[in-house]
Amino acid sequence: MIRRWTMMIFALIFVLSNSYHTFAKDKDESLTIRSQAAAVLDSTTGTVLYQKNGNKKMYPASLTKIATAIYAIEKGKLDDKVTVSKNAASVDGTRVYLDEGEVVTLKHLLQGMLINSGNDAAIAVAEHIDGSVPKFAEHINAYLKKQIGVKHTHFVNPNGLYDPEHYTTANDLAKITNYAMKNETFRQIFGTKQLKWNGESWNTTLYTHHRMLKGEIPYKGITGGKTGFVNESGHTLATTAQSSNIHLTVITMDAIYKKNAYKDTKTLLDYGFSHFKTIKVPKGSMFTKGKKKYEANKDLFFTKNLSTSVKEEVEKNGLLKIVDKTGDVIDEFPLSEKKVHAAQGDLPHKGKKEDSDLHSSIMVSAVSIMLFFMTTLFIRKLIRKIKR
Repeated sequence: MIRRWTMMIFALIFVLSNSYHTFAKDKDESLTIRSQAAAVLDSTTGTVLYQKNGNKKMYPASLTKIATAIYAIEKGKLDDKVTVSKNAASVDGTRVYLDEGEVVTLKHLLQGMLINSGNDAAIAVAEHIDGSVPKFAEHINAYLKKQIGVKHTHFVNPNGLYDPEHYTTANDLAKITNYAMKNETFRQIFGTKQLKWNGESWNTTLYTHHRMLKGEIPYKGITGGKTGFVNESGHTLATTAQSSNIHLTVITMDAIYKKNAYKDTKTLLDYGFSHFKTIKVPKGSMFTKGKKKYEANKDLFFTKNLSTSVKEEVEKNGLLKIVDKTGDVIDEFPLSEKKVHAAQGDLPHKGKKEDSDLHSSIMVSAVSIMLFFMTTLFIRKLIRKIKR
């Protein structure tokens, strides 16, 4: 039991530390990124492939709603009936035109919040989950730190309207988006291009504001997206995409022009797809170190730069290290020790000796019996000759 808990703690420490693994220096001068901050991550491993001012405090605008959505999905129930308050119905900015007293399901509010960026829907969600916006802010900040491991994020509202104390970073937003994308409900809404909206005051079809997801800016493999803008934040953009080799998450923040946010996103997607691949070490894979054998007790994933080779090395404590050709460790995983039972034909030395002794004993007994019969037969023949 102690051994099991030790391995679990080791694995937890690894997961928390691995989320900050990076291939990129703070800024790769070979890429031209116009946004003030940006990050592209391997969505599966969390590895940072490129960052520009990745940990600089920035205003997220409506990218805040990514965090609001996953928090509400995990804490609430999608079929909950939510009564819209006066506070929610009168909020500024982009809306889905909710009426005070209107009753809407939590899932429908999340759809209006992510697809059409409804600030009123976001307030309604926050008040339903935690009773008030201040309580929501207190709880979501604790959730983001504990559940996702953000380091430089502090929110005061659920929609991203400007407040000097409402901030995050490109790296933190990428981590939040990665985490959210592991949830099926979030993925479905985040990737929705259009949706019929039947509200008390507004019957329409909602269309995503993300031009790459909608197809206005064609790019193969886009799986989800969210836009954001307030004067203080500039244009912010969150995008997820996939190829046969890798799934990517891209965040760009504070672009002066909307077109620059999309150009930067395309540049980062091109870079990620052309330079990296996610490698899977299947569950059950066996490794040997000396006389001990170790096993991967779950699927393990690491990010490989396509321009370099890697090899696997196992430490004495069962730690699997992925090492590139320069000797740098690019990832590591704790393995479980596998107890190997000797096969019948490969018994330990003592067992072989016991088998040999038994075999010799049987041979001696057989010879003794043969001698007994031969002796008896000889005596009988001798007696017959004497009688004659």
